Amino acid sequence: MATVVQEPRQRRGWTDLPVVWHVRHSAGLQRGMLIAGLVLVLGIVLVAVLAPFLAPYSHAQMSGAAGPFPRHAPPSGEHIWGTTVGGYDVFSRTLWGTRTALLTVLMAVSASLVLGVGLGLVSGFFGGPLDRVLVMLADAVYAFPALLLAIVVSIVISGGQSSYFGGVLSAAIAISVIFIPQFFRVVRAETLQVKAEPFVEAARVFGMPRTRILRRHVLRNTTRSIPLIITLNAAESILTLAALGFLGFGIDPTAAAEWGYDLNRAVADTSSGIWWTGVFPGSAIVLLVLGVTLVGESLTDISDPRLRRRRHRGRKKA
Repeated sequence: MATVVQEPRQRRGWTDLPVVWHVRHSAGLQRGMLIAGLVLVLGIVLVAVLAPFLAPYSHAQMSGAAGPFPRHAPPSGEHIWGTTVGGYDVFSRTLWGTRTALLTVLMAVSASLVLGVGLGLVSGFFGGPLDRVLVMLADAVYAFPALLLAIVVSIVISGGQSSYFGGVLSAAIAISVIFIPQFFRVVRAETLQVKAEPFVEAARVFGMPRTRILRRHVLRNTTRSIPLIITLNAAESILTLAALGFLGFGIDPTAAAEWGYDLNRAVADTSSGIWWTGVFPGSAIVLLVLGVTLVGESLTDISDPRLRRRRHRGRKKA
C-alpha cells in the first residue's frame, strides 16, 4: 500500500505579517500613501506612550516653580506652544490628549468589532426571526444621527462629564453603539453569500457542527472588508470624541486632556488674534485622522484582487 508523503508546511516569516505584506506588495502612489499613513499613526502612538517624558507639565498643571502660568501667553521658551485662557500649557495638553484619543478609539473600535461581527455572523448564518429582529434594531440605530446618539448615550452613562476612565468608557460606549450596525450589516451580507458556497454545503453534508462551520469556513471568508471598516470607524471615532468634547459632553478638563474641549475653549480666542490655542489641538486631530484614513484606503486597495489586476495590466501596457 502506497504511503502518502505530506509536504512540509512553509514557515511564515515576519515579511508575511499583514502590514509588512501590504507594504511589500504596494508600489508607486499607494506605497507612498501607506507609508505616510503608517508614519503618522505610529508617530502619534509613540507620542502617546512617551507623553509623561515629553510633556514638560501635566495636563491640568497651571503653575510652576515661578508661580502661576500666564494666561494667553504666546509661544515662548517656557511655553513653546503658548498657554490657554485657563492657564494650561498647550504643548503639554496636546501631548496628553493623544492618550485620551487613542484609548477611546481602541476601546470603541474593539467593542464594536467584536459585537458587530458576532451578531452579523449569527444573523446571516442562522436567519429566521432572530435575523429579522437584529436587522430591525440595526436600522433603528441608523435612523438616529450619529452625533446625537453619541450625546444621548454619553449623558445616560456619565451625565455628560466624568473622571478620566469613566469619561473614556462612556465615550467609547457611545461611539461603539454607532459603529456596531456597520460591522453587523457588512458581515451579515458576506455571511449570506458565503453560506451558499459549495464548500459550506459540503461541510454540512459531512456532518460538521454548525459552530465549527461558522468559525472555520464562514468567519474566514467574511472579513475581507473589516480592515477598511476598522480604519474608517477609527477616524470617525476621533472626530466623534472631539465633537463630544467640543459640545461639552466629554471628559472633565481636570481629569484628562481632550482635544475637542481645548478647541471649544479656543473659539473665543480667534477674534482676538490668539491662534495658538486652537491650531495645535486641531492639527493633532487632522494628522491622526489623515494617518488612519491613508492606512485604511491603502490596505483596501492593495488587498483587492481586482485593483491588483488593473495595476498589473497598466504595468504591462507601460
